[in-house]
Amino acid sequence: MKTATTQRVAVDGLGYCEGLCWHDDELWWSDFLSRRVLSLASDGTAKQRAYIAGQPSGIGFLPDGNPLIVSMMDHLLLKLLGDGHPIVHANVSALSRGPTNDLVVDATGRAYLGSFGFEASYEDASALKPSTLLLVSPEGAVTPVADDLMFPNGMAISQDGRVLIVAETFANRLTAFDIGSGGSLGGRRVFADLATRAPDGICMDVTGAVWAACPFAGEFVRVAEGGEILDIVEVPGRWAVTVALGGRNRDTLFCATARTTLTDFHVGRSTAAIEALRVDVPGF
Repeated sequence: MKTATTQRVAVDGLGYCEGLCWHDDELWWSDFLSRRVLSLASDGTAKQRAYIAGQPSGIGFLPDGNPLIVSMMDHLLLKLLGDGHPIVHANVSALSRGPTNDLVVDATGRAYLGSFGFEASYEDASALKPSTLLLVSPEGAVTPVADDLMFPNGMAISQDGRVLIVAETFANRLTAFDIGSGGSLGGRRVFADLATRAPDGICMDVTGAVWAACPFAGEFVRVAEGGEILDIVEVPGRWAVTVALGGRNRDTLFCATARTTLTDFHVGRSTAAIEALRVDVPGF
């Protein structure tokens, strides 16, 4: 096991970042506090892509290149058109339990997204209830595909498109599903028990190992199926919020961090950055 620290700050002066992903030679993310979706090209050019009043979170891309963006507080999945105008792709309010949160989009344009499971304070553990994973078809139809998840958060799909991994934040584990016909999920199992670490955003590399951001531990960990910790990136004094593999060779690990506490986060006090380092095993 190797332990490292981030090597450089790619972007600074942010509020609280989620939805980190690499697409078409650009890094994309959502900023909870400014309600903006932003991107950073490999040449250092930054762009504001959209303003999402309902608070943006997870980001994924359709086969035609248009991004899907979760609008948390109004339970919408938005599609961002080429002119930067968001339109409603799906309304999941009837099935979302609390704020809608992160998502992943597969190669056919099917989106999987989760929700908190509660509407109350982040600090009130008694408010937590199991939540549902939803499947949104490319046409915008919404179907529940898994239940009894404890705060489903970051998600990743394997390189062959056959396995979905979801971070269950308040169960301290990564859970795997086999992806079946039409996007159905089955074969539920524990991919990795993270013991005291509560995972948030995740991504997967070419070996099938998962990088998981663990906010309260201040660590990004690379974990193999079965739970062996392969690598740790420490970010002392910061939350480790979400993570993505990108760059020209997909061997740059982008790490979204935040300086906050549970109390401050709940009232919108946070400063954030996206940090980066080179890794040995690339993404795809």
